[in-house]
Amino acid sequence: MSGAAAGLSRRRFVAALAGTAALPACSRAGDPAGASVAHRDASPGTPASPAPSATGPRPLYLGTYTSAEGGGKGIGIASYDPVSGRISGTGTLTGVPDPSYLAVGPGGRTLYAVDEREAGAVTAVRLADRAVLGSRATGGSAPCHLSVHPSGRWLLSADYGSGTVAVHRIEASGAPGERTALLTHESPAPGPGQQGPHAHQFTTSPDGGHVLAVDLGTDTVYSYRLDQETGRLTEAARAAARPGAGPRHLTFHPNGRHAYLANELDDTVTVCGYAPGTGRLTIGAPQPTGSGTGTNYPAQLLVTADGAYAFLANRGHNSLARYAVEADGARLRLLGTVPVGGDFPRQIAFSPDGGLLFAANQRSGTVSVFHVDAADGGLELAGEPFASPVAVCALPL
Repeated sequence: MSGAAAGLSRRRFVAALAGTAALPACSRAGDPAGASVAHRDASPGTPASPAPSATGPRPLYLGTYTSAEGGGKGIGIASYDPVSGRISGTGTLTGVPDPSYLAVGPGGRTLYAVDEREAGAVTAVRLADRAVLGSRATGGSAPCHLSVHPSGRWLLSADYGSGTVAVHRIEASGAPGERTALLTHESPAPGPGQQGPHAHQFTTSPDGGHVLAVDLGTDTVYSYRLDQETGRLTEAARAAARPGAGPRHLTFHPNGRHAYLANELDDTVTVCGYAPGTGRLTIGAPQPTGSGTGTNYPAQLLVTADGAYAFLANRGHNSLARYAVEADGARLRLLGTVPVGGDFPRQIAFSPDGGLLFAANQRSGTVSVFHVDAADGGLELAGEPFASPVAVCALPL
């Protein structure tokens, strides 16, 4: 079923299949320039963001659906202790509709959010004072992912509903500027059970030479060259996953020669070879996620900074799969799974030092935090999960 045709984003559609009430995507409402911050715990004079330090509290931003029943009112503002992993909520940045995925620009000065609605958009927030800098239409529907090019000059976004990817220029202020590219994945034909393309991720290769779009609907990963002067895209290569795999999320090994692909529909992961010179990705054989025989939708993969371990969020099995990365990135070996401590882990992220792993659990409305053992990749739950309405993204800074 097409998320756009049904009036649902893919993320909400899958959640509905798993038993979560889902609401139709709505038209964009209101001007986000009128956004405000509602503080629960802050008193007058409190700094807008916790001061980043090695031992003091650090900022944590939380994505949600504002139009979903029981959802949040905007981007959740919290802090976490980098030693204990304990999360404390401090407020909500309102006025950004359905901010389901978040990213931060180089230097950590600007926060970007997708507005996952039928009329999709991207919005920028200056973190120093949490002022909304502006919003731009993506040109597609139901954007579910965005990332910032390492140069800091370009904002990349993926529209699930319309199967499009877009590029926006980033202004000196950090605000999204004009859209410089908008492409629809018109070929190959949609995979089994799909009615159209469903772009699910748009990211940059480690060397910065190519940007890659993962499309669940066409079972394809597209590699593009991004013109650094004009912001236009030129297709360089494409890699076909097996029919019906439903590729969702791609994560690179630190060496830049291998990547790992989470396949949502056939419940597998695959090791990929990557050629930086051409942008060509070679997708390997499917491997298990540790979910057994139950219904499971793999969500997101992470790889440790040293390239030794990888982790996969399993929605349905409600676990984190742990892999040893071997043969200089060319092989994954499943070590086992750990209960995530919540329901439907939609997204996972490391703290900047890699010592903590955060899991946003959509159906339970919680964020789980794990200590990561650098020696063996072991995960240990750091206390009780933090309550956050329809938690779909956790971004620790």
